[in-house]
Amino acid sequence: MKAICERTYTPAIFGTDEIAPVRPLEAGVYVQELSNGPTLAFKDMAMQLLGNLLEYELARRHEELNILGATSGDTGSAAEYAMRGKKGVRVFMMSPHGRMSAFQQAQMFSLQDDNIHNIAIEGVFDDCQDILKAVSRDPEFKRRFKIGAVNSINWGRLVAQVVYYFYGYFQVTEDSSTHVDFTVPSGNFGNICAGHVARMMGLPIARLVIATNENDVLDEFFRTGVYRVRGRADTHETSSPSMDISKASNLERFVFDMLGRDAVRTRSLFDDQLRERGSFDLGGDPAFVEVATRFGFRSGSSTHADRLATIRDTWRRHDTLIDPHTADGVKVARMHAVPETPMVVLETALPIKFAGTIKEALGREPDRPQRFIGIEDLPKRFKVLPADAQTVKNYVAEIVLVPAE
Repeated sequence: MKAICERTYTPAIFGTDEIAPVRPLEAGVYVQELSNGPTLAFKDMAMQLLGNLLEYELARRHEELNILGATSGDTGSAAEYAMRGKKGVRVFMMSPHGRMSAFQQAQMFSLQDDNIHNIAIEGVFDDCQDILKAVSRDPEFKRRFKIGAVNSINWGRLVAQVVYYFYGYFQVTEDSSTHVDFTVPSGNFGNICAGHVARMMGLPIARLVIATNENDVLDEFFRTGVYRVRGRADTHETSSPSMDISKASNLERFVFDMLGRDAVRTRSLFDDQLRERGSFDLGGDPAFVEVATRFGFRSGSSTHADRLATIRDTWRRHDTLIDPHTADGVKVARMHAVPETPMVVLETALPIKFAGTIKEALGREPDRPQRFIGIEDLPKRFKVLPADAQTVKNYVAEIVLVPAE
């Protein structure tokens, strides 16, 4: 494990000896850089490790793995860059057709590696996620075609993300008597769930602040106790597209803790009530009343206008350029920051991944790393499929079985 970690977290891969440095933004507010990896997004922090762990373990077992994933933008490219060329691994990555930024799409679809397969689903991210869950509920198919997952529902990914909460804490404190707040842009509750785990492990986190965009299912839950998933028609297409999510898969993990690890009740909420009614309400439950004091959670939402204003403000006042998702985080962090407690905003991606929004805010595009110049013009390789689990399974089976013919 130590050798794999040392091979993963290097300046050559993450561009700096510090790997995830914290920089001050304004009085009491900091930004932790998590986007220095190969795909310029925080998903690299865990995915690069996971890729090396999988390759090691598959070689040890003399086995293969077919990874089926779903992405709203950044998980896909991070997984593909981590797994490309890896022995014994194929990646089948679903994304919502036409709903990513041009840069995000090019990062994924321009890869020509034989073990990378992009699937553009005619729908929204939640359709991709529903297909992934449908496949997960088919043990025979999973066993026959050796299906694995790298989404944030993968516990190995979440554990790797816990580490940078500790590292961020150490960088803004002098001793362990100080409490720190973290604000996390979140759509699927994966990144901030790692913060919840860190806090449960004893890291002195005072508050975990969730920042959402117009798709505010998490903000609604933490304000009211109502968890109400939205359908495709009610999922907004926004300028922070990686959070255009209305079913937060990892929330189940937190609710399980909140309810005293009552598995029967948690299953009833997520498997029965959610499926039958599309929502559940814990607003009157004593466990929910204690969420803020016992678990430290707060929340807030941001709009397109907020993002543009925050990007402009941080550029003009602090000479710092941030991407739209990080802008959601900064905006909500400012709502909750208190003078006596350091507030760390987790950076989501570098601005170049969302050049259109940056240009709208500042009148110019952000600087582009040399290796990504002209990426949008490269040949693209992907398959468009309907939002249907069986169709996706048939496509995976066809690809996997070809070498055996």
